[in-house]
Amino acid sequence: MTGALAAALALAALAVLLSGVLLLAGRFLRVEEDQRLEKLVNLLPGTNCGACGQPGCRVFAEALLKGDAAPAGCSVSSDPARQRIAIYLGVPVGEADRKVARLACAGDRNAAQFLADYQGEPRCAAAAVVDDGGKACAWGCLGLADCERSCDFDAIVMSPTGLPVVDEARCTACGDCVRACPKDLFRIVPERQPLWVACNNPLEGNELLATCKVACTACERCVRDAPDWLKLERNLPVTVDGAPGTPPRSAIDRCPTGAIVWIENGRPQLGASARMPQALRARRQTA
Repeated sequence: MTGALAAALALAALAVLLSGVLLLAGRFLRVEEDQRLEKLVNLLPGTNCGACGQPGCRVFAEALLKGDAAPAGCSVSSDPARQRIAIYLGVPVGEADRKVARLACAGDRNAAQFLADYQGEPRCAAAAVVDDGGKACAWGCLGLADCERSCDFDAIVMSPTGLPVVDEARCTACGDCVRACPKDLFRIVPERQPLWVACNNPLEGNELLATCKVACTACERCVRDAPDWLKLERNLPVTVDGAPGTPPRSAIDRCPTGAIVWIENGRPQLGASARMPQALRARRQTA
């Protein structure tokens, strides 16, 4: 009994000692939370979408308090809401390079070939594992609206021909469509960037046109016409980071398929060659 009692007393003393250490540590090592944090979190939309570059609204609020972010960085908030945040913090609203989601595919049912009629669960994620939903292009949009359903801001609607259309005015660049697409066809890009390649097929050659009329064939015409702005990667033109000035609209004019477009006011516009009647375009290409 004496030994057991001694052990119990020793454990009790150790528990008291550890409790005291924890209390002292909590008192002297405690980090005071900025009292403005909760108010700031309530001023933010609470979507935790990550469009600001932070994992959630609370972390973005902490960045605002540290001066590591500006109210303009929240693309989901309205202009008045961002202004309220700026007034509350006593800082400028700031400027942000607005970003939007764009789809790297133009192969709708009128342009792309289907080898089979998919009859399974009407979801892109399901169709992607069943012979690509019957679509001849293994990199193309399956058109079953996973992206539309994922968008909480009603910025995506499906066209009558089976392609998602992004309303750039509504888009907040939250990235939900990027995560929803099993084909990795959505990109978050600066809204001000007018050149856009609506194709994700890494193959090359005119043989691609048998499966999709609007495929990029890696002909490099656009790259040659705008060498400061475009380069070829994976047989697809991509914009050059940090290119000077404004890209020339002529970069899209010789694209024979319309795979590269010019985005203006959120609407894609084709170049001169792609707008040309197909028969005339074929004669010019062989001349």
